[in-house]
Amino acid sequence: MHLFGDYVDSYKVNIKGSKTLLLIVLLSLSVFCIVVVADIPIARQVIGFIYLTFVPGFIILCLLRLENLGNVEIILFSVGFSVTFLMIAGLFVNEIGFMIGFSNPLTLLSLMITLNSMVIALSILGHIKNGKVRFPMIRSRKTLLYILFLVSVPILSVVGAILVNSFNSNILLLFLIVLISLVLTIGVMSEKLLPSKFYAFAVFVVAISLLYHSSLISNYLVSFGSDVTTELGVFKNTQNNSYWGPAEFVPRFGSMLSITILPTLYSNLLNIDPTWTFKVLFPLIFSFVPLGLYQISRNYIGEKYAFIAAFLFMAEQTFYFEVVALNRQMIAELFFILLLLVVLNNRIKPNTRMACFMIFAFGLVTSHYALSEIFLFFISLTFIFSFLVKRPSRNITASMIAFFFVLMFAWYIYTSGSAVFNSIMDYSNYVYNQIGDFLNPASRGELVLRGLGLEPSPTIWNTVSRAFAYFTQLLIVLGFIGLVTKRTRFHIERNYSTFIFVAVAFLSALLLVPGLAETLKMTRFYHILLFFLAPLSVIGATVLASLLSKRKVELQASILLLIVLIPYFLFQTNFVYEVTMSDSWSVPLSKYRMDSLRLYGVFGFIDAYNVFGARWLSKTIHMERTQIYADSVSQRNVLIAYGLIPLGDVEILSNVTKISTNDTVYLSPLNVVDGIVVGESYLLNSSELSFVNEINKIYANGRCEIYKGT
Repeated sequence: MHLFGDYVDSYKVNIKGSKTLLLIVLLSLSVFCIVVVADIPIARQVIGFIYLTFVPGFIILCLLRLENLGNVEIILFSVGFSVTFLMIAGLFVNEIGFMIGFSNPLTLLSLMITLNSMVIALSILGHIKNGKVRFPMIRSRKTLLYILFLVSVPILSVVGAILVNSFNSNILLLFLIVLISLVLTIGVMSEKLLPSKFYAFAVFVVAISLLYHSSLISNYLVSFGSDVTTELGVFKNTQNNSYWGPAEFVPRFGSMLSITILPTLYSNLLNIDPTWTFKVLFPLIFSFVPLGLYQISRNYIGEKYAFIAAFLFMAEQTFYFEVVALNRQMIAELFFILLLLVVLNNRIKPNTRMACFMIFAFGLVTSHYALSEIFLFFISLTFIFSFLVKRPSRNITASMIAFFFVLMFAWYIYTSGSAVFNSIMDYSNYVYNQIGDFLNPASRGELVLRGLGLEPSPTIWNTVSRAFAYFTQLLIVLGFIGLVTKRTRFHIERNYSTFIFVAVAFLSALLLVPGLAETLKMTRFYHILLFFLAPLSVIGATVLASLLSKRKVELQASILLLIVLIPYFLFQTNFVYEVTMSDSWSVPLSKYRMDSLRLYGVFGFIDAYNVFGARWLSKTIHMERTQIYADSVSQRNVLIAYGLIPLGDVEILSNVTKISTNDTVYLSPLNVVDGIVVGESYLLNSSELSFVNEINKIYANGRCEIYKGT
């Protein structure tokens, strides 16, 4: 259970005897304070991030005496505990500050004093309780060579993104995708070139490379059709006010600590711009999620197959296109995978397991409401199933479910009032109203039809792409059949196999129940279900290989998986579409040849002209005295993210819009340069906005214009 296997030593730290933990804490705290107070560029960001993301969690790890964890689990739990610690500490500072009359509690000074005091208190408590934990140490030069090789992959991703931003050249990113495919091939086929002991690190570097190749495109946010612009608006509102008010700005989002207090702490303490906090730090934290999937899978299907399963999870484009623009879901998925690690680990003592569950449950509930509901659904059905078969689980208890349920509903009532519950009811009513169209396949949504092969392919390349996608799904189906019929050599523990059954039932419901897939979006549902379904693809490959031949089943399964996964990955990243100059939906690879409507309208690309216009608008115009008009693209992207103008304060432009005195009209580059106005469900030509000629232009920067009624 080592991150670098036999090349890494682990020794047990006895805090009371050696005082090692206290020394580590005092040294790291001192360095952290120095780089923050002196504001040393780069050092403050790098050292500060490492300190905040690992040290508090490692102390809690020692305090809970989690001494039986492996190196991967130590790292994962340290990150999870640290992130939860930051969220709780920030919430504590916020609430206590208001109680004592401090209206701006989330300032740098108050955060430094509170966080460091809490860290010192936890380390002293750990020392008194004689906490123990294993501490990884690297002792081999050969290990460093492997590390240097793997580290070159994310470096290539960062440099490649910069090259695209500066010169519109995607050559390095194309090479990056080939290199990642090569890492998978070498890892699966050659133990000598990439020892299995390095699979965990390989999973991590592949994850961060894929995430950075999309998140670092542009110096501003790219929404990829997701909610990151609203999340940034909520985050900046919290940071600018130096306090967290859940009912402020957008209540449904404001209740999530993952996009309010957590990024505010990172941004203030590390002196990082909010945009780059989301573009750099959050994807880095999210990179530990596939590592958690690898850790869970390896216990049941072995290291190599776990590596392949984690790769399938990362290869699906939702991971690095859609979710990379959903910061609250990125943080929530970290807690989701950690909760699974807690309930599936039989080496954690019951009381310690409950403590870990409570900590990570708080992190999940305060990060993302939909993922919290999905997790509650999974553990509840798993518990009920174990009760029905009269084999109650020792790892999933009624007290856990009750705690999670009470915490979830108490938090949402306290922070967002009825906003979250209204959202849940709206989705429920939507599904209920769709039931009457059960026999109509179109009621399942476009993405479901595409996944079932009921939608025609626009080109031959799309047909080939779907063929490989369907083959991954076929392997998952074969794996499930093999698991049910027990025609597999893998031993899947009962709790995990129940999770898999629930995931398959969930997927079936998404395909059968009209409208259900549209409540979150089918791509996001499938991405989450891959936590449980990805290992089935490996099992399915072994089942298929054993049917073909009883000899060298593992080798045949490995080759089969490579034949399927590498083309699947190349199509999912849009590598094939870019190389063949076909229609591509990848902003990193094909931004230079995308039409403006797709780039700005569909993917929400934001450039400097948008940003400067939105900032000028928010600083110059008195919002309470004017009605703002813009198209729907500007409303949901640049105006809320960089103008901090809530969605409800912006009216959508149309060809019948009437501009009154003092009303303000914001026109983006899409409107000014390309002449396209995107409405709620329609497209207009900018020339149809005849009223523009009757009002005054008060701002222009060459591509963005602002008008005011007279």
